[in-house]
Amino acid sequence: MATRVDEVEESEISSMEDGVAASAARTPGGFIGFCSSPSVVTTAQKLIAEVIGTYFVIFAGCGSVAVNKIYGQVTFPGICVTWGLIVMVMIYTVGHISGAHFNPAVTITLAAFRRFPFREVPLYIVAQLMGSILASATLTGIMDVTPNAFFGTVPAGSCGQSLSVEIVISFLLMFVISGVTTDNRARGELGGIAVGMTIMLNVFVGGPISGASMNPARSLGPAIVKHTYKGIWLYITGPIIGALAGAFAYNLIRFTDKPLRDIAKSNALLRTISMNSHP
Repeated sequence: MATRVDEVEESEISSMEDGVAASAARTPGGFIGFCSSPSVVTTAQKLIAEVIGTYFVIFAGCGSVAVNKIYGQVTFPGICVTWGLIVMVMIYTVGHISGAHFNPAVTITLAAFRRFPFREVPLYIVAQLMGSILASATLTGIMDVTPNAFFGTVPAGSCGQSLSVEIVISFLLMFVISGVTTDNRARGELGGIAVGMTIMLNVFVGGPISGASMNPARSLGPAIVKHTYKGIWLYITGPIIGALAGAFAYNLIRFTDKPLRDIAKSNALLRTISMNSHP
């Protein structure tokens, strides 16, 4: 009997709470009504996930660079592995919440190819930059980061060499991302491993030349905190150009195993050709 009474009371309380929430949602211009919107809450959750994910990507990746320069105990292969592992870990941690972009170049590219809403692009970029700046500030606060121990990215050679490297390795990164996360024929559960390993390999190749940024937020955060902007333009344009090219290249081969009639379903020109060839 007591259980029944408890159930009734819980039901009444739940109904009252629902009524209060509905009333608050209908309140014109009310802050509570604004926050009760499911779309607003969902977007806020995505942005928080991007801030936290980007924070720990930069904290671990750039932290390994700083520790190696200050204490000399990580080594270059260790830095490469750290970048790959932290990206993989955070993809599996928050990928189901925000998509685990952590990179303005990835966000812009996904939106350009209609796999991400344009209205959320500025919010994601702000969240990613915020995570990078906070992580860079944390590293600066807990370590004695001298100019020689700068954990950002600066060209080791000419700007042209670094720009070329950033375009190529960003192309590969986005090509892999397109294959493992946007194609339903791929093994999606292995996407985090594939992306993490790609970043590790890219750092092995591009690290000594450009720092292997592949990510405007990765370069901008340390640059803003430490006021070091040498070659910063190439770390913004290079990854975006490379990512757009990589996604475009994958989209060229995405449907090559399908017959013409399947491709024609989404292409008016090919549909017309197919109809004309079958009178």
